[in-house]
Amino acid sequence: MEIAEKVWHRAKGLLYLAAVLGLIISCETPETEPDNLHEDNEEPAACEVFEMEIQVENNAPVVSREKEEYLNCSIVIKGMDIYDDYQGTARIRGRGNSSWLWYDKKPYRIKLDETSEILGLKRNKDWVLLPNYRDPTNLMNAFGFEVAAWLGLPFTNHTRFLEVTLNGDYIGLYQLTEQVEEGGNRVDIDETDGILICLDLDDGPSLNPGAGDNFWSSVFEMPVCVKYPGEPSDGQLTDIRYDFAKLERAIYDYNYDSVAVLMDIHSFIDYLIVQELVYNVEIDAPRSVFMHRDKGGKYIMGPVWDFDAGFDFDWSTMYTGHNYFNAQELVLGTDPANHKDGYRISDFFTQLFRNNRFVGEYKARWNEVKDSVFKHAWEVMEEYEFCLQDAMARDFQRWPIDKNYTTEINRMEDWLSNRVTYLTSVVNDYPPGTVPTTKTDCGTISYDVIMSYSLGYHQTVTVNVDENTLLSMLGITHEQLYSDDLRIVPLKTDGSEGMNNTNGIFGGWFEADNNPGYWANGHVYIEIFDNMTVWSCGLRAEDGYCSVGEQHTVRMQYQFTQGTETMTVTVIVNFTIAE
Repeated sequence: MEIAEKVWHRAKGLLYLAAVLGLIISCETPETEPDNLHEDNEEPAACEVFEMEIQVENNAPVVSREKEEYLNCSIVIKGMDIYDDYQGTARIRGRGNSSWLWYDKKPYRIKLDETSEILGLKRNKDWVLLPNYRDPTNLMNAFGFEVAAWLGLPFTNHTRFLEVTLNGDYIGLYQLTEQVEEGGNRVDIDETDGILICLDLDDGPSLNPGAGDNFWSSVFEMPVCVKYPGEPSDGQLTDIRYDFAKLERAIYDYNYDSVAVLMDIHSFIDYLIVQELVYNVEIDAPRSVFMHRDKGGKYIMGPVWDFDAGFDFDWSTMYTGHNYFNAQELVLGTDPANHKDGYRISDFFTQLFRNNRFVGEYKARWNEVKDSVFKHAWEVMEEYEFCLQDAMARDFQRWPIDKNYTTEINRMEDWLSNRVTYLTSVVNDYPPGTVPTTKTDCGTISYDVIMSYSLGYHQTVTVNVDENTLLSMLGITHEQLYSDDLRIVPLKTDGSEGMNNTNGIFGGWFEADNNPGYWANGHVYIEIFDNMTVWSCGLRAEDGYCSVGEQHTVRMQYQFTQGTETMTVTVIVNFTIAE
């Protein structure tokens, strides 16, 4: 770094520190500040690396993330003359999913014995230490929080960086932040009637079936975990599922006015902007998608969480790699309503792009904030980078990886700057939405298909839909069959649409009751790739899911939409499983 630049960074750091200490009355705000910025999110993060010492009782190692296996400990935090020092007793355990299972540098959950303020953050018992091990910059979560706070998403987490010693062992640079939970100083919702949920595959019924606090959502079949009320009764779980289904049905109909009664659409738009800006693919699973509703209020998106799966992470090296900023790709795609050029995320996040008013508001919001939100957030990251240099060097010595943090921070800045330009072109070219369409039933076709149990996923038979018959029924041409106006959806037994959870462009996994679901409970599947009338099919033979002689009757539906009318043809497939 040139001398002049070093001086400038040091001067900025001193000004920033002075602001934290209250020596400067006001801080510079973004050129275009959103008018819905919450006061709770206006506090600047301290430009300092604090120190934390954790001593576990009997010097015991922290080896479990189970809720019941907290260990007693004492904690000392040095406020570095910016905040009050802290000293107290607490309990500690591991936390996280992939970050706990895959990596040597571990995340931790801390529960203080007494409610306390820590490093200027509001009083609570529950705190999180994020290791940011996969992230070579240490800034991805901090950047996501800063963007969300600046946009005005409520209850956004704060960031404090600390160097941590555990049982006398230096374990590196960590990010201290709040546990996402209900509470007056956290997600401040009514203690009796408030709801905090998380759309999360790991905490959902397929991967955590015995938890008692989760369910599959009724319309979009997303995994939902109820975070508040804690330990919900069966009745509460049923009520929340029913309540959430009302929002799902409104989104499914992409009727703006109906959705606006049940959800804060502005927060929904801002939430999607954050996810697309950092290319956070966690909403594909989904994972870590929090929503809350206060008593008598609407569903609101957030708090945001978990950004180190974004920034175009290379998932081919997910267990060992730290490879980011590889390309400019899309979560929502170039046509979100039809999942074109993006991830096949749940229609819960994309169905509203069929409504022209929503599309217009999304475009307007992006163009309002695109320049200022990046500029503001990156200025904060520059302060962090300046303050973290020595700590990152020590962390690198403790946890060496194949990336240089200074180089990666520069790559992160370039990638984000280029991404703003890229997304501006993409967003402004989103197709206009349509008004809700009228469906016309053009008839039904049935096929009988015999699959071999022994061949499992590798069947030699296919479902062959007669193209001439199909085109005649829909009243379309071969070219229209392969246009963006056509989609093929799996149907539930009640006739409503299910989700495509296969790797095909279209398709569906069907469970024992013939309803489309997930591989985890799937018996047979249909996958459609390049040929719209020749469908691959297969079955899940392992683990005793299917058996010889088993039969399944499943339904797929062609939907061709032009203007406000959708023509449909339903295809019934009768599967018989032979030897």
